[in-house]
Amino acid sequence: MKILLLALFVSLFSGQSLALTPEEQGLEIITELDKRDTGFADSKVKLDMVLKSRGGDESRRALEISTLELIGEGDKSLTIFDSPRDIKGTAFLSFTHALSPDEQWLFLPALKRVKRISSNNKSGPFLGSDYSFEDLTSFEIARYSYRYLKDEAIDGIDCFVVEMMPQYEFSGYSRQISWIDKQRYIILKTEYYDRKGALLKTQEFKNYKLYSDKYWRAQEQLMTNHQNEKSTQLLWQDYQFGVGLSDRDFDKSTLKRSR
Repeated sequence: MKILLLALFVSLFSGQSLALTPEEQGLEIITELDKRDTGFADSKVKLDMVLKSRGGDESRRALEISTLELIGEGDKSLTIFDSPRDIKGTAFLSFTHALSPDEQWLFLPALKRVKRISSNNKSGPFLGSDYSFEDLTSFEIARYSYRYLKDEAIDGIDCFVVEMMPQYEFSGYSRQISWIDKQRYIILKTEYYDRKGALLKTQEFKNYKLYSDKYWRAQEQLMTNHQNEKSTQLLWQDYQFGVGLSDRDFDKSTLKRSR
């Protein structure tokens, strides 16, 4: 009997010692998500941006985005607008950092000058869309603290639900909540809460496609702003990986040479 009781005690104690806290489990989930999307080196992709007003009016923009992956620090990205004519040639350059301020510049052809985006203005809308400058930076684990909330299904897909709290200054959000596919470790939905804690936006990721037998990319993203009743849809196409980009392709001088 003593042996049985001892075995039961050891079993219970071991189970407790191995159990993760919600914070540890949240970090573990996000670490696996990040791990599965590491190693693509660089990429280019085209996309259409569809802006819908509160009244239902639509306007469209065509863009091309180049990304350079940097292991151990934030990625670099260059976004160039191809249309409409009034913003053609507008270019946005971003160097993401984990906790220090991101470096971002915007080239406006009409003014023929490069404007640096202030570190405390990242919550502002990106060229009239429902995406902020903050939303356009690469994901870095150290930028947030994490907490696993629950399991919940979306459209029949089992998901982890993880809360993320920004750890960097000037974030426009108090927290984000993401639904992460348990099998593929990809985000299906994210809710964004403003600094007062009210739900601000919801982003949905749809029609994922697998590239290079490893990297999942959503072919459609929809950002809905619940406070102004506007939305922005992103339609991605022609992903290319390993195209040979380097730091020179992301120098500030490339902004004026973008078109």
